[in-house]
Amino acid sequence: MITKKNINSYRLTDLDEPTDEMLAQIMSEAAEDTRKANAKATKQFFDELKKAALAIH
Repeated sequence: MITKKNINSYRLTDLDEPTDEMLAQIMSEAAEDTRKANAKATKQFFDELKKAALAIH
C-alpha cells in the first residue's frame, strides 16, 4: 500500500523508477490538482466577464 508520506517523499529520477501503483497515485493527484485549478480559473474568468458586461451597461 502506498502511503501519502511515500508519495510525497518520492522524486522522479533516472535512478529510481516508480512502481505502477506509485505512478498511478502520482498521476491521479496531478489530475485532481489540475481539475481544481481549472475550476478556479473558469470561475474567475466568468466572474470577470460578468463584471465587464455589467460595467458596459
